[in-house]
Amino acid sequence: MIGGARRPREDGPEPVPPSHQGCAIDSVRVHLPAQCAGPRAELRDRHEDGHHLHHLVWRLGPGVRVCSSAVLGGGIGPRAWILNAQVPGGYPRLDPDRHLAEIAAAEGLTGLGAGLMTAAEVAAYTTGHDGGVTATVTTGLGVRGWAAAPETAAPEFAASRTAAPEFAADKTVTPETAAPETEDPATRIRTPPRPGTVNIVVGLPVALSDAALVNAVATATEAKVQALLDAGLDCSGTPTDAVCIAAPEPGPDGGEPFAGPRSPWGARIARAVHTAVLAGARPARDLS
Repeated sequence: MIGGARRPREDGPEPVPPSHQGCAIDSVRVHLPAQCAGPRAELRDRHEDGHHLHHLVWRLGPGVRVCSSAVLGGGIGPRAWILNAQVPGGYPRLDPDRHLAEIAAAEGLTGLGAGLMTAAEVAAYTTGHDGGVTATVTTGLGVRGWAAAPETAAPEFAASRTAAPEFAADKTVTPETAAPETEDPATRIRTPPRPGTVNIVVGLPVALSDAALVNAVATATEAKVQALLDAGLDCSGTPTDAVCIAAPEPGPDGGEPFAGPRSPWGARIARAVHTAVLAGARPARDLS
């Protein structure tokens, strides 16, 4: 753990540490995304089980904590790295946290980290910068809709309730998995939707209090929805979107107390995220 011995967590189980379990992974660095401040990311090119994939790695170093909804290492706490990994559509594994730990181990990452997954093309990431804040976004909007959906949602949303929800929706609907016969056949999905999941990683140069970290996640989400609407898309996101906020650990002052959209740092987060999501969402609109 960053900064010393491992401390017991009060917000749930410990994140799974990196542990290579035989996953065939071979990766090389492609280039560094341009960033104006805060943690830097590397775009990595990897070959895994016959697939050519990409992932982004942030090597945070000591003294950084992350607030995230990540499948690996989610919650609030010190993190040594962030990983945003592309996986194939129709993702077959039921242990995404372990898979991410295997990729992290192949990268030589140590300590606790946060790991995200997406079936979208990670190499097509977009960035936004504002006043020292950097937002890096991977955008997959093939499976999209509104957050407050009816209980009887479309089949692609129902697939998000399975054990590996982020990517099961990429699977082709077959006669065995199609909608019940009571539904109108014209409404059934007969072609696989494009990959979903919008992953947002925000880096700040200043410390935030616990409350401000949570507020920053809400601000980034609001800015994401604003960008999707500005791109002309009728949705609030996908069922599996994830957010990571990385900032220095606070000192005695406790860090910045606010990160809402009208606070100084919240406004910068909102503008950076809006810029990055809008750039990634416009191609999705053109494909619709």
